[in-house]
Amino acid sequence: MHVATITANYLAVLALIYAALALEVIQSRRSSQAAFDDGGNLRSAIRAHGHFIGYVPIIALMVALLEMSGAPPSQIHLLMGALVLSRLLHSLGIYATAGSLRYLVCRGGGVVLTIGLLTTNGLTILAHLNWADIADELSDQAFATIHLLQTIHAILTL
Repeated sequence: MHVATITANYLAVLALIYAALALEVIQSRRSSQAAFDDGGNLRSAIRAHGHFIGYVPIIALMVALLEMSGAPPSQIHLLMGALVLSRLLHSLGIYATAGSLRYLVCRGGGVVLTIGLLTTNGLTILAHLNWADIADELSDQAFATIHLLQTIHAILTL
């Protein structure tokens, strides 16, 4: 098994982006004096922060699993680089005027990249599973369950 050092390096960069987004929420809350709600004008900062934390962990975890299972370094760089780009684009786009070119390119591009990463990583992991071993394990579990139920039935009908 390989250590996910490439993924870890990108996670360090992503952590800094996340810290910047958190600081933006804090600064926006202070300037609008909205301690607990969105104050009406800091919704973008809250959503950029929330979307980041909603997508980054699952995608990074999937890429780390691919890296630890021996995926080529170029693939890991591509996937994690796309994750950094998608989150930066989305964060820039969320502050843009709806319908503007910046909004469409940044927010739309960030969303497309993010959904693409989720799908690509999920399918890649599923493709690498040993389905024969999984089927054997499920079969063994089914037989064990049937045997247990037969034993319980025999005990209850004594």
